[in-house]
Amino acid sequence: MSTIEDLKSLISKKGGVARANRFNVIFTPPTQSLLNINPQQIFSSVISKNFSAKNLINDPRDISILCSAAALPGRQISTLDYQAEKQTIKIPYNVIDEEVVLKFIITNDYYIKTMMDSWVNSIIDLEDFTVGYKKETTADVVIQQLDEKNTPIYGVKLINAFPTTISSVELGNENENSIQELSVTMSYDKYVPEGPLSSTGSALRAALDIFG
Repeated sequence: MSTIEDLKSLISKKGGVARANRFNVIFTPPTQSLLNINPQQIFSSVISKNFSAKNLINDPRDISILCSAAALPGRQISTLDYQAEKQTIKIPYNVIDEEVVLKFIITNDYYIKTMMDSWVNSIIDLEDFTVGYKKETTADVVIQQLDEKNTPIYGVKLINAFPTTISSVELGNENENSIQELSVTMSYDKYVPEGPLSSTGSALRAALDIFG
């Protein structure tokens, strides 16, 4: 029978336990460019006296910093019941990957909300309801588990991801001390598990997509 000392020894041998708050999310939406020249955002920041020339340049790291929660997706094997000679057995025939929900902190320039609205509008034009080409409206999303030194130890890459649900933003007098957050549900073709090295490379490529 295992003892607590056996558990402590095993955890130590494996480098410690993974921490839920150590993660990284990296992607560049297909609608985002290097320059942030949204006139309405610029005007709003000038009026509120929050304007900074730094905000005219989109930094790929901003999305990661503002992401307050994420999840490594699960995977389910679909099966059919097959009647064998004496009993029913399960026959696998397909794989279903879970959708991923990302949560973001909303800043006073509504950067994340505006960016997601623009992404959704590129998928389905809300004026004439035309649908954009998939290759032009999706992006690879990299989600990493980090260790206590912020080094990737495991990751997944969501291939051809796009937002399917953007949550409402609740407003109310009773929420005076609450921080606004936005939940975004991402669908994708499939996810690919990655080790520390390959995940680092995928994260770099996902961030550099902003440069085209």
